[in-house]
Parts: sequence; structure tokens; C-alpha cells
Amino acid sequence: MLHPTSLPSKGGIGDLGPMATAFVDFLHEAGQGLWQVLPLNPVGLGNSPYSAISAFAGNPALISLERLAEYGWIGANDIAGLPAATAKVDFAAVNEKKSAVLRRAAANFLKKPADSFGEHDRFRQFCADNSWWLEDYVLFECLRDQFKQKSWNEWPRELAAREQQALDKVRREHADELQVSRVLQFAFFEQWKALRAYCAKKNVRIIGDVAIFVNFDSADVWTNPDIFSLDTNLQPTVVSGVPPDAFSKTGQRWGNPLYRWDILKARGYDWWVRRMKWALAACDYIRLDHFRGFQQYWEIPGDEPTAIHGKWVDGPKDDLFHVLRRELGDLPFIAEDLGLITPDVVELRTRLGMPGMKVLQFGFSDPGAHMYLPHRYEGNCVAYTGTHDNDTTVGWMKSLPENERWKVAGYLGQARDGVHWSMIRAVMNSPANFAIVPMQDVLGLDADARMNTPSHSDGNWGWRVEADVLGRSLAEKLRLIAEMSDRLPTTASR
Repeated sequence: MLHPTSLPSKGGIGDLGPMATAFVDFLHEAGQGLWQVLPLNPVGLGNSPYSAISAFAGNPALISLERLAEYGWIGANDIAGLPAATAKVDFAAVNEKKSAVLRRAAANFLKKPADSFGEHDRFRQFCADNSWWLEDYVLFECLRDQFKQKSWNEWPRELAAREQQALDKVRREHADELQVSRVLQFAFFEQWKALRAYCAKKNVRIIGDVAIFVNFDSADVWTNPDIFSLDTNLQPTVVSGVPPDAFSKTGQRWGNPLYRWDILKARGYDWWVRRMKWALAACDYIRLDHFRGFQQYWEIPGDEPTAIHGKWVDGPKDDLFHVLRRELGDLPFIAEDLGLITPDVVELRTRLGMPGMKVLQFGFSDPGAHMYLPHRYEGNCVAYTGTHDNDTTVGWMKSLPENERWKVAGYLGQARDGVHWSMIRAVMNSPANFAIVPMQDVLGLDADARMNTPSHSDGNWGWRVEADVLGRSLAEKLRLIAEMSDRLPTTASR
């Protein structure tokens, strides 16, 4: 598991360029057949990939400037002054410096004469094929910039309510800006397509990630207000979250607007069909975040400051997935079924035949947690040492009370090469369908390499791998474990 932003690329943030292909080479040499990424969409406030401003667009920050130089969109001098791999992503600096270079590159592309590689023809075809989401997204992005990143419901009413005359005026007055945004989306998907092809060549399959909910401040809600629970002032009447528990007396108020599942059902779940078709075209497998929300979700009144006064409300259950299977065929989904999981959620996942998630770090607190230990795994599951929301295994081990550290040692033994390798061997040698290890655990990094701390709003998502740590000895060690656990990849296609 490694998000592309964590790669040691130039420009202050990981991208889809040379360092990404080098990472695929490492995976191939290490006998690893799966690369799990986080959502690849453009991020909003907080820089969380799970808080995107579009469920369909790609994050322009992931575009490789080096690849753009190879295309002739920019010169080598345009990227010479950009920083090499930094220890952490400075999102503000990336937004300021890299975005300016990207927009200059897009403007240069639009000025280029027709070429023998057919780039302009592919661009026109991309715009035609994807107009169903692209046109609304570039307009949304333009308006966010125009109104200094204010939420769309704070724009002038005629724009918030999408009055045609007002939108047409924006299209006329900002035609050049909209075209630049289209080019950047074209560049993102050209590079992602090329990286996917390289992964297939190296027998590496991609596990993508789809969050069940979308941001209120997103092109999706602005464009489709009728499928979300909004009032006449375009404010959410109810929002998402989870109830109070042992970790939080007030629960968690996530704030995403909730779907009007009755409207979606009457429309044949058309928005969800488009969303999942798009996701499956981009990745080989999809992790469905917060799977329990398809069975029941915690509904909080929109004017409540906490999650205390929410209630459980039925989701679409099997009905949505029956439609998705009818429209899309095979559904290679992984259900994120962590947290408070009731029997009806397990029954839904079982009926659908989806593997759930087993996180080894969760298995040592008490006998009830032993469901996360490998000897209890059923085959149809995906085993993890930890996830992007967990501490690194080294950091986690240091934070455990002494009695739990003894439990870990009693179960895994004392490994001379560190607890992270004991955990890796345990999930790899388990009966789980797939075994996934965060890159931080492969490298044995401490808590300062943690990707995300869910209760903290700042300092997340910025970790980056160092360029020179993915050497041959590490690849050989991983490959030996993969070989002995019968996990060497055989094919890169579903």
C-alpha cells in the first residue's frame, strides 16, 4: 500500500511519472502482484484523498512534470528549479508552484500544432467521451477559484442553483481557463493509462479506493443536488458520521451530505452505476470504504454540532449491488468492514460474496479481537498489517501497554528482524485471498511516518518514501516470503 503522493518524485509531491514506474519495477522484482492506492481524485480542504471535490476527476497534482517535458509541453528549465523529493508533502507549496507550471504546460499544449503522435486528436476524443462529468467539473473548479475557494452554496444564487444563463456566461468569459482544466484532466488520465499499462506488463494489479460518501463542497453535489438531502437553501438537512463509542463520547460528525436512496433507486442508481463503471475502468479491484453504510448509516441532523443525536437508517442493501452487477458484470470489490459491524452487515457482505478486511494490529487487545488473527481468517478476506489510518507497526508496537506487547510476542514470536517482519510474514502466510502491507511497514518506519491520524485535522497525508531505500536486498526478502506463501503473481488481469 502506497499512495502515489508518497513517491519520491520531483515537484514536492509524488506523481505518476518515472518514480511510479520505478516503484512498479521494485514490486515486480519483489514478487508483489498488488499495489493498493488511496483515492486519486482532486482533494479539497485538509488535503485528504477521502475528501475530494470530484468523484470522477483526477488529481492534477499527480501529473508528472517530467513526462510533460518528454511530451514537449514544457522545457527542462521549467522543472529544474523545483524541489527534489522532500520528506513531507508541502501541499501549500505544491498548490502554488507546481500548479503554475502545470497550467503553463497546458497552455503550451493548446498552442502546439498538430503532431504525429495524435495528441490533439486524443484530447478531442477524451473531451467528447468524458463530457458527462468533465464539463461540470471544469466549471466547478473555475468557479471555486473565482470565489476564492468558498463552498458552492455561498456563490451567487444563480450559480449555486445552476441557472443556465449564468453558467453560459461563465463558459464564455472563462473559456480559456476551462480549456486549460480540460487539458490537465487529459494529461492525468493519459499518464494513469500509461502507468496502468506498465503495471499490467509487470504483472501488478491496482487496488483502487472509493469512499461511500462525497464532499458537500464538490462538483458531484453541485451538479446533482436532487440525489442528496438538501433544503431549499441548498444546505444539507442530514449528514454522515458514526455514533458515540469508547473512542469518542460525541461520536464523529463527518458532515458529508446523505444520499436520497429512494430517488436513486427510481433512477436505476444511474449515478452510482456511472461512478463504479468509471472506478473499474481505472483500477483492477476496488476497496469500498465504509461498507457498512450500504446496510445502515448513521444519520445526523444537519444543524447538530456532534453525532450524538443521530440515528441508524437503512441503506440500499443488496438492491444497489444487484443493479451494479447487472450493469457492470463482475464486481471485484473489497468491503471495508472495520469498526462497529453488526451481523446484518456481515450477512450482506457474505451474500454479495465480497471479501472483508482483517487488520492484524487489531487482534491483540482481548479475546473478542482474535477475529483479526490469522488462525481465525476465512479464505475470502484481505489481510493487512495496518491501514493508512493506523500507526505504523513499529510505532503501534511502541505504544502498546506491556501486557499487549507480551501477547504480540506470544503469538508471533520474537523476530530478530523486527516486529514489522513478523507481522508481514503472518499476513502473507495466512489463508487470506490477498495480503497487503503499508510501505511504511515494509521499511520498518516509526510513528513519524504515519499517513493519517483520523482524530487529527492537520499534518496528515504528507509522508513520502525516500528515493534510495527500495533496494535489491529488500526486494529479495519480500520475494522469498511471497514465494513461500504461494503469493507470486501469475497474471495482471481480472
